[in-house]
Amino acid sequence: MKSFGSKPWMIPQPVLIIGTYDKDGKPNAMNAAWGGTWDMHEIIISLASHATTDNLEATGEFTVAFATRDTLVAADFVGIVSARNDAEKMAKTGWTIEKAPNVNAPVFREFPMTMECKVLRKIDESETGYYLVAEVVNILCDEQYLAEDGNPDVERMQVITYDPVHHGYIQLGQTVGKAFADGKQLK
Repeated sequence: MKSFGSKPWMIPQPVLIIGTYDKDGKPNAMNAAWGGTWDMHEIIISLASHATTDNLEATGEFTVAFATRDTLVAADFVGIVSARNDAEKMAKTGWTIEKAPNVNAPVFREFPMTMECKVLRKIDESETGYYLVAEVVNILCDEQYLAEDGNPDVERMQVITYDPVHHGYIQLGQTVGKAFADGKQLK
């Protein structure tokens, strides 16, 4: 095996679109990859200093959408352009923006699934950023992405993952097994 030393190559990495309002109610979005489940109803995201972190300080609420093949270009754009430097950032995405029903944050209608979140705490806060722990208060899913059982159909969403090795995006594929079941074959 070839050795590469220490690198942030956890794979797959989600492509998370964090939606916030600034203190004046103007919507913003950023792309983040270093996040995941923290607890049963909580998530954690590693954040550097951004317009988004300023907004989180002001409102304490946000949304998290999962980027897809169809939203890739604008999702990448909100990761490379700061609202601090481009007042037209959100208009350039072409996204349909509406207020989330349960938190003071925007929902971007082009994304199939969005979590509504409230900040619980910051961990290891420094000049360069912090780990954000948030409560997931609700999950919204466009009905066209529901499976026959009425739950979100992740495979149908065409969710993408960030490739930290080659700095690309990869669409997640098809279901290949059943969790908490297939391993029973080895009992």
